[in-house]
Amino acid sequence: MFQSASLPVSLSKADFKKLEPALRGDLLAAQLEMIASRAFSMVIVIAGVDGAGKNDAIARLHEWMDVRHLVCNAYGPPTRVERHRPEMWRYWRDLPARGKTSIVVSSWYNDPLRDRVLGKTGEAEFEQRLSQINRFEALLAHEKTLVLKFWFALGAKAQKKRLEPLRSGKARARRILTEWADIDHSPDAQAVFQLAAMTTSTASAPWMVIPSEDPDARDLALGRSVQLAVSHRLAVEPGEPVAIPAAVARVERRSAVESIDLGKRLSKDRYDEELLHWQKKLTHLVDRKAARKLPLIVVFEGNDAAGKGGAIRRLTRPMDPRRYRVHRIAAPSEEELAHPYLWRFWRNVPRKGQTAIFDRSWYGRVLVERVEGFCSEADWARAYNEINEFEAEMGSSGGLVVKFWLAISKEEQLARFKAREETPYKQFKITDDDWRNRLKWDAYAMAAGDMIDRTSTAGAPWHLVSAEDKRHARVTVLKTLCKRLKAAL
Repeated sequence: MFQSASLPVSLSKADFKKLEPALRGDLLAAQLEMIASRAFSMVIVIAGVDGAGKNDAIARLHEWMDVRHLVCNAYGPPTRVERHRPEMWRYWRDLPARGKTSIVVSSWYNDPLRDRVLGKTGEAEFEQRLSQINRFEALLAHEKTLVLKFWFALGAKAQKKRLEPLRSGKARARRILTEWADIDHSPDAQAVFQLAAMTTSTASAPWMVIPSEDPDARDLALGRSVQLAVSHRLAVEPGEPVAIPAAVARVERRSAVESIDLGKRLSKDRYDEELLHWQKKLTHLVDRKAARKLPLIVVFEGNDAAGKGGAIRRLTRPMDPRRYRVHRIAAPSEEELAHPYLWRFWRNVPRKGQTAIFDRSWYGRVLVERVEGFCSEADWARAYNEINEFEAEMGSSGGLVVKFWLAISKEEQLARFKAREETPYKQFKITDDDWRNRLKWDAYAMAAGDMIDRTSTAGAPWHLVSAEDKRHARVTVLKTLCKRLKAAL
């Protein structure tokens, strides 16, 4: 793959001057159409050997394209803030909105490649990291992001000549982008690069190799490749989401939601005693030294009016307000809609020692978006694995994910809705959407059952809580969280 691309490719200055104006016009026109349509975003990954002219090629793209909608994100060693979060957090944070383009340098490939070449990771772990990258890029592609990956190839002799300014200390050396030092032409490095390219060159995110000995030919190849990819993507008709009927056919099995025993109760005296006990226990656990190294993610889902807010208030009361944040998730903003759906949740992943509590969460994709037809069937069907991957990444970085489903009966929900309408300080809690959602009770129950079946994993299991009695639900949530936290510490 790299050998043939390293062969000399030359272009005369006269030919470059002849070809450049047409390319610039085509590339800019394609970009402006992408900006106007806001149909997708674009991520351009720039990789390859040192001395191949990656920095100069990026500068040329900035010259040819509208820089108001173009940003270059170059990554070095993780900062202190980044080290306290999952490895992929910083890349999610910087994803462009639809209509925008991000050029990525020293991308999510660099650490896995370097660690493998230097022998810090074995073959199995390396392949696992490449699989993670494939899933990440597939998610981006499904979420309307055009992923273009370019490997800049250069022969060893040409590279040696290009890197001479570094050795001689000449001023122009500052423009040479160095990522791999002396490892990129070693046999081991070439084998690793080749395996990575073959493993991660997929239909939705293929690698394109750019011969880089001649700078002008290199830049024309890069620019034309970007233009053709954008033009092709603009010509593809996007699929329209299909609404799911309100009455979803029931399968001949009970869902996990239907199996919850809603008859559990707790007396007032017992409630007061246990609430105080578990709140003190939680205070002790979160104040332990080991908890300072643990990112804690607590997710609340459930029926409307199931008491999620009340459970969260009893949960946060014994906690230090400086160390937790409650995220109440509503319909996505215009900015959030312009990004992959998990983007807004990745931005709120807590650092070590902090707690993020989600009142509704990323599960909206397989609940309300599924039932109301806000996304296509392909989108929500794919989301189960994407969510599992997201939570697994939080777990592999040392985080603890605790998920609660609070369940009530249809009759209890009606009683609570009416009580909210009759209580002035609770009227803000009831909306027309709540009543409309109630009409689709069975569809939501089916969606919730599928969600629990397909996203209750060993690392992030669902805890099903009977919330017909609010006192029982609040104590159960506290008790469960304390047990999970104690086991993690």
